[in-house]
Amino acid sequence: MSLKKSVAVFGAGKIGKLVVNMLSQSDDYHITVLDSRKDAAKTAASYSSTGQILKNVDYDQADFMSQKDIERVLQGKDYVLSCAPFYCNKGIAEVARNLKVNYLDLTEDVKTTAAIKELAKNAGCAFIPQCGLAPGFITIVANDLAKQFDSIHSVKMRVGALPLFPHNRLKYNLTWSTEGLINEYCNPCEVIHDGKLELVPALEGEERLCLDGEEYEAFNTSGGLGTLAESLTNKVRHMDYKSIRYPGHRDILLTLLHDLKFIDDREGLKKVFERSLPHTSQDVVIIFVTVDGQKDNKLTQKSYAKKIYHSEIAEEHWGAIQITTAAGICAVLDLHANKQLPNTGFIRQEDISYDKFIKNRFGKHYS
Repeated sequence: MSLKKSVAVFGAGKIGKLVVNMLSQSDDYHITVLDSRKDAAKTAASYSSTGQILKNVDYDQADFMSQKDIERVLQGKDYVLSCAPFYCNKGIAEVARNLKVNYLDLTEDVKTTAAIKELAKNAGCAFIPQCGLAPGFITIVANDLAKQFDSIHSVKMRVGALPLFPHNRLKYNLTWSTEGLINEYCNPCEVIHDGKLELVPALEGEERLCLDGEEYEAFNTSGGLGTLAESLTNKVRHMDYKSIRYPGHRDILLTLLHDLKFIDDREGLKKVFERSLPHTSQDVVIIFVTVDGQKDNKLTQKSYAKKIYHSEIAEEHWGAIQITTAAGICAVLDLHANKQLPNTGFIRQEDISYDKFIKNRFGKHYS
């Protein structure tokens, strides 16, 4: 790119900080990172080891629930990348539409994505939600596999972001947004059953699977199918998304949510999780997709399996969930900025080429 694109990154948390770092290292973007706390934005804009401000990065404070504040910081920007809580995204997207600023986010919230799809109609800019891991990269993988069949019987999408060294009965540590985690466990889950889109409760559909000799459990969680559920309705007999955990995790969740009624007290559950579950960046992301159907008049199955571990990028340690999520939204931004995606309107993750994504300088973190 000959001219640096101007990018606003909303949210200076675990993901936002790595997004800023990756884009700064590329030297093709000018980034402004924003947070409700200016000190958090400054930290995200700086090298952790020295505190020096990253190349091509500014920082500022903004209230993500204030239209006036959002308008102020989006003036003159080419892109806004929302790493903010999902409930902020509709307001951010509304201002982006008015100012014709291309919009990307990481949400897995179904209602938020539906609202953004409406905003994208006849818009003069692009709207690309769900640019993370699941939905996001797993959607790209599943659609790429599905396209290789003459007719599709089933699509099974499984993802886990797990601590490498769990040391509690839940066998779990916090590696990403607590609100997002609780929504996954509490909200209804989209599935396609007998060719029809349906809603089923979270935590159901338990199964066991083995990868590299390690046993895991998987069960229904909300949001992971993204827009692929709508895109493949009437084209696939069965499709579902499940989260991968170490065995025993689901049983404790059932006790917490249903026996102890935390499903009606999400704020209380958030306090319990954040008080009791340590954060860790020593983690692994597991991606497992299986598609079966007819190909050349034969019942055929194709699978994709990968484990991605925490590692160092630019001499700083990052968790696997940070790397996969930040790489996802940065790669999609890069593809759009380089005119490899439609210029305007609503862009689904399944519209993105797997080959182009994985060859991208940010997408390479998945390869």
